Amino acid sequence: MPTSPRFGPRRLLALATDSLAARAYLGLVALGFAAMFLVPDSPFAMAPMVLTAPLSFLPVFVPVGAGVAGGGAAEVAAAVVFVGWMLLCALANAAALGALLRRPDRIPDLAPDRAPVQTPPARPRRALLAAAVDNWPARIYVAVVAAALGTFLYAVLLSPDPGFAGIWPLLAAAPLSFLAAAVSLPAEFGLPWMSTLVFTAGIVLAGLVNAVLIGRLTRRIGGPAARG
Repeated sequence: MPTSPRFGPRRLLALATDSLAARAYLGLVALGFAAMFLVPDSPFAMAPMVLTAPLSFLPVFVPVGAGVAGGGAAEVAAAVVFVGWMLLCALANAAALGALLRRPDRIPDLAPDRAPVQTPPARPRRALLAAAVDNWPARIYVAVVAAALGTFLYAVLLSPDPGFAGIWPLLAAAPLSFLAAAVSLPAEFGLPWMSTLVFTAGIVLAGLVNAVLIGRLTRRIGGPAARG
């Protein structure tokens, strides 16, 4: 993916901190970290990972050696990497939220030596959904969610033992996918096929929201060069 000269850490940080919603999100993540350290045995200890999803779940797919759980320097290093990754995920999510809420004419040009960037005219609401498919980061994410959902549907509809196939779309489309799972649970006791339908629809919507956020963030920090 080409890198636009407009990209820079200051631009990402500005998107993550200059809106009330993004700052509120970062404050919520900070409370989650406090809960993780103060009450590590409570369900609230999972708050940082849930709040910084879906990026926070990427380490799940990374094989970790058994020595990490044995204590000592390896465990400390693993904890530092984990906290650092959660902070980066929180920054990325806050920037995506800021990119979604910010109007184009409010985006500061952090390179004053160039000519001002012309703000395109307002487009219909469908332009918001276009952000989910008109850039490579969002397209790759959509492909990942589609593969995870396809694996789940194959396991549920065609495999004799679906096992825990639902975990893959749940992680890929988090955090809103957890809401989809909660909504689909009551249907499990009545019509199993309805539970699958509700869960699938929820994953599609959750993945679409995440793809739009990724696309909007890519537009803001990457500019036109980031679009495919």
